[in-house]
Amino acid sequence: MIALTPERIQSRLTLETVDIAMDTTAIRCLDWDRDRFDIEFALQNGTTYNSFLIRGEKVALVDTSHEKFRQLYLDTLTGLIHPTQIDYLIISHTEPDHSGLVADVLKLAPQITVVGAKVAIQFLEDLVHQPFKRKLVKSGDRLDLGNGHELEFVSAPNLHWPDTIFTYDHGTQVLFTCDAFGMHFCDDCTYDEDLELLNADFRTYYECLMEPNARSVLSAIKRMNELPPISQIATGHGPLLQHHVSELVGRYKEWSQAKAKAETTVVLFHMSEYGYSDRLVHAIAQGIAKTGVAVEQVDFRAVEPQDVRELMEIAAGIVIGMPPQSQAAITQTVLSTILAEANSKQSFGLFESGGGDDESVYPLRNRLQELGLSEGFAPILIKEPPTESTYQRCDEAGTDLGQWLTRDRSIKQMKSLDSDLDKALGRISGGLYIITAKKGDASSAMLASWVAQASMEPLGITIAVAKDRAIESFMHVGDRFILNVLQEGNYQPLMRHFLKRFPPGADRFEGVKTYPASNGTPILADALAYLECEVVSRLDCNDHWLVYSTVEMGRVSSTDALTAVHHRKVGNHY
Repeated sequence: MIALTPERIQSRLTLETVDIAMDTTAIRCLDWDRDRFDIEFALQNGTTYNSFLIRGEKVALVDTSHEKFRQLYLDTLTGLIHPTQIDYLIISHTEPDHSGLVADVLKLAPQITVVGAKVAIQFLEDLVHQPFKRKLVKSGDRLDLGNGHELEFVSAPNLHWPDTIFTYDHGTQVLFTCDAFGMHFCDDCTYDEDLELLNADFRTYYECLMEPNARSVLSAIKRMNELPPISQIATGHGPLLQHHVSELVGRYKEWSQAKAKAETTVVLFHMSEYGYSDRLVHAIAQGIAKTGVAVEQVDFRAVEPQDVRELMEIAAGIVIGMPPQSQAAITQTVLSTILAEANSKQSFGLFESGGGDDESVYPLRNRLQELGLSEGFAPILIKEPPTESTYQRCDEAGTDLGQWLTRDRSIKQMKSLDSDLDKALGRISGGLYIITAKKGDASSAMLASWVAQASMEPLGITIAVAKDRAIESFMHVGDRFILNVLQEGNYQPLMRHFLKRFPPGADRFEGVKTYPASNGTPILADALAYLECEVVSRLDCNDHWLVYSTVEMGRVSSTDALTAVHHRKVGNHY
């Protein structure tokens, strides 16, 4: 791990262009000094952001770059080709390090057709805030650029964003994979010549970004195997793979098979591109994943009965998004197979897709209950366009299901501490606080005691938040929240209220007196003090996130009162 030094004030940014195949140019943005990335894992060797230009009779740009390279990238791109000559912009996924300059490219070339998965286009609409032409694609769809460059798209959700697609050029046998098979490694070598040099970074990258979605990795590799030979993999980060393609893809498969075999898994069936299914699925899957449970997403239209049987054998839980009645000829085979293979040890959840033609949840719910399956969350009904509150309810429903499926594991972990160590650890005391947060029409709150001041300049605090807590979704980098300090002798009513187990989507502030902060977040009127905070970074602590936030302002209601203190006797719970 590289330590920051005072003299490293500005990162060294460079850019190179390399012809990697017939009519195909890589635009590699080299970030030599970046030492942290994305989910806050340390980088030893910087990173790169790779974009690609394919010139047939029509021209396609595959991804853009991070906004920090704005001028370098745009100057280079316009030096390679006049923007008005670009016909398509392919969005592998909408993570900002690859789509950070999409709006800039569209301003230079408003004639471009943006190509991506349906959910990617939906996400992009919220990012660029301007109209654009679009083309929705899924696995098997093709786009002919001419001169032999026929592009085929491969759906690869959750690698590591829900909207990910791969692009295969039949003319050059290059597979463009964005994050998958990449690594955070920055040097002048375009390709993977020295595997010994890359091994550690390749493995670290897989463990941080791909391992949590091991079954999705295996699904993507299965689709890759249906393509013609792959001569090279053009990744979104690090060197491109040409010399060791089979070896490195094989490692992904081996690691993912080992991970998937040991995991508790939920299979999530839905009809992609129907109603609001894709974003609802993403929210539920995100909630499940917080609990350490693997999620396998399955499209009704893209799965065979044998695949369903195999998935049902390993599934601890199933979630089903209701398909359209008009597609019964396709979906009934899948649903019948699910019912035939379901067993009483499994849990389930159902949700409407909001497409206007949904099958009713209730006949299927009754049938699953008759088979002895337990319901992980109540049916989620979609009668109007979803809001942030709807997606938060889905996230919380997924978390409830995941927590139920891992309850035995949690109990075992609590009992695993040595008795003396458990008691000693329990002597670490803390204050009592309520975290409150709001995004759009969604809000959340949590009782917290693992809170500490962390810095003076700037003023900063840290809060340890369990990964499976609902409020975790409100505490990402850039989010704002309120830390309400509870008062000694006057904390019991608030503590009892916020310790309750709320059903998904419930209003946690019902019956609690609040008033809005400057950012709209609820402040508890009965709190001793409050601090308005903004999340700056998060450190992965295995089962918790350590969230570092700067403090923007605060108030105290009674200068003579004391903060409520939480004393424990054991350290295996809060």
